[in-house]
Amino acid sequence: MIHVVAIITVKPGKREEVLIAFNEIVATVLQEDGCIEYGPTIDASSAPSMQTSVGSDTFVVVEKWSSVKTLDAHGKSDHMVAYGAKVKHLIDDRIIHILEPAS
Repeated sequence: MIHVVAIITVKPGKREEVLIAFNEIVATVLQEDGCIEYGPTIDASSAPSMQTSVGSDTFVVVEKWSSVKTLDAHGKSDHMVAYGAKVKHLIDDRIIHILEPAS
């Protein structure tokens, strides 16, 4: 199993617009072969002072996949290609961390 943490920073004031488009594909992604978990997250409104905020123009996608192979297929899927084209002009930065459990 692998974990993915994708930090998506959008153009100022565009997070809600991008999240609407993102949430339209979540159910489809969850049906993909190898998808264990997939969902967008934002700063917790009631987090303690130790929180480091991602900010109002950023969201973090938390994912779990059965393998790198299934993650790769996800990135090439028709719905992800269409989503990428739909929001490309609204994205400022994207940082992807692909992680595996430490032993």
